Amino acid sequence: MTSTTPTQFQATEANEQPEVVSLLAAGRLLGIGRTKAYRLAKAGEFPCRVLRIGGRYAVPVRGLRALLDPITPGGNNSRPSGREG
Repeated sequence: MTSTTPTQFQATEANEQPEVVSLLAAGRLLGIGRTKAYRLAKAGEFPCRVLRIGGRYAVPVRGLRALLDPITPGGNNSRPSGREG
């Protein structure tokens, strides 16, 4: 008899975010097409760090998030808070 309830290990794994995403996924988030993303990665000019793993490219999520959501040096998010004062 098999159980359909996920084990604790499976449930924990499902809640975790990936450490890397594909070059295509990163390109889509940045509005870069497939061909250009590969061209930039090969030339070392992709807007964030790209890892070459075997014959594949992977983009660390941490670098991608930093690029998409920059934080000012003072520690405040660069977006306006909506409050004026």
